[in-house]
Amino acid sequence: MSERMSVHRDGKQIYDIVIESSFEKLGREVAGLGLAEGRKLCIVSDSHVAPLYAEQVKEELLPHCGQVDIFVFPAGEEHKNLDTVRELYEFLILKHYDRQDMLVALGGGVVGDLCGFTAATYLRGISFIQVPTTLLSQVDSSIGGKTGVDFDAYKNMVGAFHMPKLVYTNISTLKTLTGEQYASGMGEIIKHGMIKNRGYYDWLAEHAEEIQLRQLPVCEKMILESNKIKRDVVEMDPTEKGERALLNFGHTLGHAIEKLMNFKLLHGQCVALGSIAAAYLSAVRGEIPMEEALAARKLFAQFQLPVSLAGMNLDPDQIVATTKNDKKMDSGTIKFILLHGIGDGYIDRTVTDQEMRESLVWLMGGRHE
Repeated sequence: MSERMSVHRDGKQIYDIVIESSFEKLGREVAGLGLAEGRKLCIVSDSHVAPLYAEQVKEELLPHCGQVDIFVFPAGEEHKNLDTVRELYEFLILKHYDRQDMLVALGGGVVGDLCGFTAATYLRGISFIQVPTTLLSQVDSSIGGKTGVDFDAYKNMVGAFHMPKLVYTNISTLKTLTGEQYASGMGEIIKHGMIKNRGYYDWLAEHAEEIQLRQLPVCEKMILESNKIKRDVVEMDPTEKGERALLNFGHTLGHAIEKLMNFKLLHGQCVALGSIAAAYLSAVRGEIPMEEALAARKLFAQFQLPVSLAGMNLDPDQIVATTKNDKKMDSGTIKFILLHGIGDGYIDRTVTDQEMRESLVWLMGGRHE
């Protein structure tokens, strides 16, 4: 069980995405990056992931470098901030890390974002690799070079584009995820099918049982396909000047819900809610049949993702107001992602506050049941 694909920019290969079923080949992959003899590697992880995998990853890396350190911070979105980055800076300074050394992001999206941002800014930029351990990070946040931290209540408001040198995915880590964490990854995966690949979207529905059972050969195929979709979009638009915005399908309302729920819902759960709302808006605008929006809602529900705002004590007007603070605003206009059809997303700048409000009222238990 092994897959590899390359990510390019301006026609040049910039890093590989490697999918394996263990950590056994990680050291060899890192050695292939041309790390100078005696260099230091710092594994950055959180308090949930480090006890499971940090020592194992350290053992794989040690034969290929001079020193491996482990920096662990408390798990949770609330720790993805500049205070934690400051602690990591201090750790690296005291350990005498220089520009030829490297960071290793071992964990989910919070770890990858924070470690990547630190790598982008420490000594004006050092190398890092992504070792994603959650389904969400394996199919989304580890790919594409977006890094960042939250500032006060504003998600990912401080960040940088900084490409990793390698993404190494060990799919056996899926076995240790909670049901909620696993489902959260499915929120982004279904999104990929909705914006780019109708055949993949249908395949997910057809293989829902095997996916839910975490059958690794099926999971490998699923992760590979989602990686290809994200890779292709990122290659076309590495710094989100155009096409890459398609990956924000479901995120405009999803991020607002995530913030107002004080991150009590996982990212993929909020993306699912935002995606259902966007599908509904696409149907109201006559782009897709309402039956397809309802079918999408049913598919998200099949993977144990939330499909209604009922009981969450959220105000539609407050959610709409919160979208105005999203970093994806463009000259005061929201770039909302809608669907010409399942598998055919597009960027729209004409979605009104009233349309968003209507979709949220529907999510709270509205019409077209």
